[in-house]
Amino acid sequence: MKRLLIPYALALAGACVSSAQPKKATNPLGESPQVAEAGRLLYNQTCTGCHGPDGREGDRAPSLDANRRYFRVSEAAIFDVVKNGIPGTVMPSSGLSDNDAWKIVAFIRNVRATASDLVVPGNVQNGMTVFTGAGGCSGCHMIRGQGGVLGPDLSSIGAQLSLKKLHETLTKERPVPHGYRPATVTTLQGETVAGVVRNSDAFSLQLLDKNGKLHLFDTKELRTVVYAEHSLMPHNFDKVLGPEQYRDLVAMLAVQARTKLRASLQGENEVGR
Repeated sequence: MKRLLIPYALALAGACVSSAQPKKATNPLGESPQVAEAGRLLYNQTCTGCHGPDGREGDRAPSLDANRRYFRVSEAAIFDVVKNGIPGTVMPSSGLSDNDAWKIVAFIRNVRATASDLVVPGNVQNGMTVFTGAGGCSGCHMIRGQGGVLGPDLSSIGAQLSLKKLHETLTKERPVPHGYRPATVTTLQGETVAGVVRNSDAFSLQLLDKNGKLHLFDTKELRTVVYAEHSLMPHNFDKVLGPEQYRDLVAMLAVQARTKLRASLQGENEVGR
């Protein structure tokens, strides 16, 4: 009888220990774009005396974006800082209600998050259709081994950029990344090749043409090298695509994070709520 009771007693003890462990608090308001926006408004009303607007660096406190490392990263830890401040530092308690503090938590998490950390409204499957069709993106960019090589591989773009920067990449002119500057070279024999300069130094130049062929030139055999001022990447997708097409393209790019979990999301019809 005792032998039968021992396993039961051990299981019961384990259950008691497990139930005794406190669960970390999570945001009862969720982290929807609406909650994060409400938090942004509250943050700009109460926090910018030290921190900068919208989470940027301020006169007396650092930025809150994803470019810094933080010790307090969980929702509960951020809530504690917002609500109670940090003893022994200039970070004061906010005096806000719990609901308002949680709204600011949602905003801060949103600021620090990459696009793949968020629920981005849109149809991911249709976004891939736009990527390979109306958007013309796959002619230059690759996702999971499919597409062109003239531009950067986008298989992890959702884990590399915040949602804001992802939008800016698609809609605003940005500096040309190293290794993707467009140029046209003319050899001493009169041959002209256009593409992007992958690498160059005083003695050689590597140029990837629009067909994906890599050319290696000795600078002594080049008559001219003419660099373009702007990237080959269009920056008006929000204008040339319809609103739903643009939304779905962003949603598809946001889930690209090189994980099986993220890849499986591409099979879902709706990601947005």
